[in-house]
Amino acid sequence: MLSSGDLLRIRELLGREPSEVERACFENLWSEHCSYRSTRTFLRSLPTQGKDVIVGPGDDAAVVRFSDDLAIVVGMESHNHPSYVDPYHGAATGVGGIVRDVVSMGGRPIALMDPLYFGPLAREKNRYLFEHVVSGIGDYGNCIGVPVVRGEVVFDEGYSGNPLVNVVCIGTVHPGRYLTGHAQKTGSRLVLVGSSTGRDGLGGASFASRDLSEDASEEDRPSVQIGDPYTEKLIIDATLEMAATGHVLSCKDLGAAGLAGASSELCSTFGALIRAERVHLRETGMRPAEIMLSESQERMVLEVPAEHVAEIGRIAEKYNLRWSEIGEVIAERCYRVTFQGETVCDIPINLLTGDAPACRWEMEPYQAEQPFSRPVEAIKDLALRILSHPDVAGKEWVYEQYDHDVQLRTISMGGDAAVLRLQDKALVLSCGCNPRHIYLSPYAGTANAVIENACNLACQGAVPLCLVNCLNFASPIHPNVYWQLEQCTRGMGDMARSLSIPVVGGNVSLYNESDEFGTQIKPTPSIGLIGKGDLRSSLSPSDGNELALIGKNEPFFGGSVLDAISGCGGKAPSVADPSILKVIRSLVGKERVQGVTDISHGGLLAALSRLAPRSSLEFETEMFSALFSEAYGRFLLAFQNESQLRDIPYTILGEVGGDALRIHGPEGDLTLSSSELRNAANSVTRTMRHAWQ
Repeated sequence: MLSSGDLLRIRELLGREPSEVERACFENLWSEHCSYRSTRTFLRSLPTQGKDVIVGPGDDAAVVRFSDDLAIVVGMESHNHPSYVDPYHGAATGVGGIVRDVVSMGGRPIALMDPLYFGPLAREKNRYLFEHVVSGIGDYGNCIGVPVVRGEVVFDEGYSGNPLVNVVCIGTVHPGRYLTGHAQKTGSRLVLVGSSTGRDGLGGASFASRDLSEDASEEDRPSVQIGDPYTEKLIIDATLEMAATGHVLSCKDLGAAGLAGASSELCSTFGALIRAERVHLRETGMRPAEIMLSESQERMVLEVPAEHVAEIGRIAEKYNLRWSEIGEVIAERCYRVTFQGETVCDIPINLLTGDAPACRWEMEPYQAEQPFSRPVEAIKDLALRILSHPDVAGKEWVYEQYDHDVQLRTISMGGDAAVLRLQDKALVLSCGCNPRHIYLSPYAGTANAVIENACNLACQGAVPLCLVNCLNFASPIHPNVYWQLEQCTRGMGDMARSLSIPVVGGNVSLYNESDEFGTQIKPTPSIGLIGKGDLRSSLSPSDGNELALIGKNEPFFGGSVLDAISGCGGKAPSVADPSILKVIRSLVGKERVQGVTDISHGGLLAALSRLAPRSSLEFETEMFSALFSEAYGRFLLAFQNESQLRDIPYTILGEVGGDALRIHGPEGDLTLSSSELRNAANSVTRTMRHAWQ
């Protein structure tokens, strides 16, 4: 809802009371979701330029050069509130929306990533949300033929009542043939293509800009859109065929704020005249405000020269899609909507799309780190609990529902990063962050999230091309949350500058808190990192390979998985040294290692379970700290002989081979059998399959 201050400002600027349509337009386009009122200042501080950036922030998706004749189109969005109210459809339409963002730029979607954040699986409601979100993403992606190749799942009490569903879509386009979401000339026509408009999704943008409560969830169900992936597939193919004619001047996906949002943003440098009665409808008796603000899915608006409208219409009909010529780009700098001969909206277009008042909130730093207290449990018990924690355990239950082989580009989706074949190069993808670390130290935690994703790319020998993000936070009216926002954005920007990674787009999702559970989410600046490398055979250690650790091990336990299971407290990791990335890329590029993984969730213990679950190690330092610390900027390597690591500081840990993970340290021996490691890795899959029965 508009605040009293917003309404007063609108009345003063218009010199009158806004009409129903005008009020609805302002309510949605001035929402936090559309206008970034609380974060605009922070976002401007991010580094957005780079030699390969063709289109940066401000459009539906970014365009980044991959080669002389190929560019990457990439976008990232959240669909958090809808996915709590209706997890299946909320998650599915989140996929549909970000895919259309890529298509609206002329890109053909080739891959999806989905960093997800839920409350603990011990709660039945969280299991229900997890199950249906994963199903929604899988079903929609599988139906439209776009593989989900990478993801992350984090479980924490703060997400009970408010899960986060973030989705990244990557597409391809020729560098000289991309579209934009900005109108090109006056007199051209606006053509609406796709599904008929209904009442679903009404108020979705404003709904996404407030917190959730148990009482409101059923009332809010109409704010959740219902997707149709089969129509989406037709939209993808039809839009790309229309773009290939050269007669589409600009294009926008109808997402938040529906037709009002898409058409006003498209025409923001000129003006727009919309004839609402021409919109093809699914329901009778719809009011103009409902027509303009509906967030019905699978719809696109295109700017087309008047003489080519019929040609674009024929392509729509070829794909059995409905279409309507609904308006035109005008020279007058206004946003005007008529309905059956009556003007129902007539406001300065810049007032709607660019003049939402910025919000500045109070900031209050906090100190959340607790003194470290070593758990009393035996080290083996702690090790198995860490490996069974759903953040660390295998995610087969999730990715077995995704068709990652469709389009035949996916080389690998396991390990540290996804690898796709693109021309004669590797497109390498990583996503996610560690909210527990970020909560304890917002600046360092977010800087480390950038490094950790870059480490994942380095394990494939890839160099980062660009970064997208979803800034997921609780309500900025809380001074500590607004401080988190400022610190996280600064940490992201500083590390991106240090690594020369342009931040080319993203999304802000605020008010993620729940009255039902009395929870606020931890600060979650979720990251999607896109990289480029050479195609190479996958690395796999062999018996007899030596194991080494590169990077400094420091006792950082605060916010670790160990902390999550035991409440041990401790310091959160300090900012890692990014210079290690060049070392790892060189080792992989020169084929001087047989296996490599970075150390993050679950510490060295989890890295060993992934890379060398059958091995024997000898620790000179304390086993507890060596295994469980989650300091960043460290890598576990497998290699044939030490000459391969010349001129690089490293610590020999042991050797690959045997029938178990065997570690000898100053405080004794630790042995984890293959069956124990397997059982721990299967904990999430067992939990969710049991929930299905």
